[in-house]
Amino acid sequence: MRASAELRTAPQEPVIVRIVHLLRKYNPAEWGGTETAVLRLLEGLRNQGLESTIMAPKLPREPHQDPFRDAGFSVRRFLTFVPVAGISRAQRQQLVGLGGNLMSFDLFRLLQRERGISLVHCHALNRLGAIGRHVAHRRGLPAVATIHGGAIDLPAEVRKQLTVPLEGGFEWGKIFGWWLRSRTLLRDLDAVIACNPTEARLLQEKYPRQRVLMQPHGVPLQAYRVPHRAAAQAAFPNIVGRKLLVVLGRLDPVKNQRWVVEQAPEVVRRHPDVLILLVGPATNADYAENIRREAQSLGLGQALQLTGALPPGDPRLIGLLQSAHALAIPSISETFGLVILEAWACGAAVLSTPTSGALALLRHQENGWIFDLKDPASFHQAVDEALAESGPRDRFAKAGQDLVARDYDIEALATRLRGLYEDLYSARTRR
Repeated sequence: MRASAELRTAPQEPVIVRIVHLLRKYNPAEWGGTETAVLRLLEGLRNQGLESTIMAPKLPREPHQDPFRDAGFSVRRFLTFVPVAGISRAQRQQLVGLGGNLMSFDLFRLLQRERGISLVHCHALNRLGAIGRHVAHRRGLPAVATIHGGAIDLPAEVRKQLTVPLEGGFEWGKIFGWWLRSRTLLRDLDAVIACNPTEARLLQEKYPRQRVLMQPHGVPLQAYRVPHRAAAQAAFPNIVGRKLLVVLGRLDPVKNQRWVVEQAPEVVRRHPDVLILLVGPATNADYAENIRREAQSLGLGQALQLTGALPPGDPRLIGLLQSAHALAIPSISETFGLVILEAWACGAAVLSTPTSGALALLRHQENGWIFDLKDPASFHQAVDEALAESGPRDRFAKAGQDLVARDYDIEALATRLRGLYEDLYSARTRR
């Protein structure tokens, strides 16, 4: 067994120069935790002397803003298609937007022609990840994958939701999976990186000969300590004088914001000066519309607001977290929960459901609160303590911030990852 709890420190002299990072989806208008984690990683690797190129599916139109390009990284786009017949346009869009198993011949060409690369880092699984592994190995280069959304550590309810867009259709693209050996992708990579210990353990049990490593996401702590409350107040003047309860994440059933909306009347009854902010892009339009309708039917009025998407590192977003009493995470599944680190870095307290990602970071009544979706009283008790004028909120937030500084600063994590790259590249070139 070649498992390791953490990545080793990198050697002094790098033997690699440029990494290709392959994404299954990248739409700046639907920015989420995976994109933020990758961007922070690339920034850390750049400080380690490594160049990075993003490869992602083409969009119908070029985005006006591109956080990766704005940060100085090259972005290459490739054509993809959904090999499923008999589904509606809406179902097809859902597959493209969330978890669909895409196929691309164009990606072969792009990866084959890309010069000067030393390793392919897949942030995608299934067919696209298999293409990344296939081309990398043909070129004599290592390929690794990071599990962002869960591979084995995925609740049954989430797995079921991923199959909904396929209902009534015929997936004729299975022949591509057979050709690419996508079912053995995780076994055949040079290394697999998990974001939480539960996923790492399950992967190692399933693939005992694979090199499975636990590498959490990280944040640039100092960037979140720069004061930005004024920017948030200028953009959202109604937050002044209110107790802020922020829910951060794409509007999607997995993130489960609707559950908070259902609990909102009781929160408002207990805390009339509360403002619940749902911050994130509407990646599922029907779900977002249902949230708006429910909020209206419950008469929440000025007590709840949808802000829309805010780009990573946006002063308005950081300012909202710096102004928040607490961040609430009602998710059904979170394999890591980068937003927990972001909230802590900004000095906010956190309350979350007991997902595997949250449990790897949060300790109930030590650095935050864990609540049960089946027990709304546990949620309201946590909210009461988080919004109280005196209580454990500041102590929990400080404990979380100290944990970020000690274990999750991106610079240290990027150093370890460069060390893995060096090991794998050296092993491949010696064959």
